[in-house]
Amino acid sequence: MECLHPVLGAGELAADRLEEANINPQTGLATDYLNHFNEVMMLLEMLPDMPDCAEDVLEWEPLDYEGHFENSTFKDKALAIQAYHAAPNHLREHLEAQVADINALVGDIQNQLRQTANPAEVAVAIADKATHEIKPLIAIAGAVIHGHVEPDATQHEGEGAQAEIDALFA
Repeated sequence: MECLHPVLGAGELAADRLEEANINPQTGLATDYLNHFNEVMMLLEMLPDMPDCAEDVLEWEPLDYEGHFENSTFKDKALAIQAYHAAPNHLREHLEAQVADINALVGDIQNQLRQTANPAEVAVAIADKATHEIKPLIAIAGAVIHGHVEPDATQHEGEGAQAEIDALFA
């Protein structure tokens, strides 16, 4: 009987093959995905010194894991997508929850930029929000990719990203 679903550690998804491609062999996830969010973080943090970066922030669009790799120059993008599908459900779901929160925060910032005539007026507040709210979520996403999350870990309503980071590394 042929296996219909790829399995981490077997065949194309053998641990050495995944490691060679910079994909975590235990989780099936690649940190390259975080580059998409690190790019917008860099722009947001530069806003106070370079308000003209607002245009680039407004052009940034959310991309899910597969979309990121489909549109990337990542050498082993097909393998990354295949490994993602073989990743444990709880890790994929937790990663997707962090990504949804990041996307929502960036969307809020983009709306704020669209509503202001002068991005310099809101740049410091935006950079602060990015540093204190988005960056911790990117760190949590990185922890998920590296498997540093309990199977039942969830973000609870009312708890901030920093509390979750503290719990991950406690």
